[in-house]
Amino acid sequence: MTPFRDGMNLVAKEFVAAQLPEEPAVLVVSRFAGAARELSDALVVNPYDTDGVADAIHRALNMRRKERIERWSSMMSVLENNDLTAWRRGYVRALRRTARTA
Repeated sequence: MTPFRDGMNLVAKEFVAAQLPEEPAVLVVSRFAGAARELSDALVVNPYDTDGVADAIHRALNMRRKERIERWSSMMSVLENNDLTAWRRGYVRALRRTARTA
């Protein structure tokens, strides 16, 4: 996933969640994608650097299973701990802080 500009795109998160735990693929994601901040165990690339993107894809295709599982497990933990309920709570807290300062 290599957008040049993006917010918090859910496609990267959906990709991680859709993987088979015993044989996960590797997420290669643009540093401009909002999800790159949360999914730091992805291979984060600059989409303007085509050689860097190619290197990351090569690394992903040749990554050992153990490392793929470790990276996937870490990203799944992030997703499980930052679910819809956690997002909602954080959003409501931000709204309340804004209301108090207005």
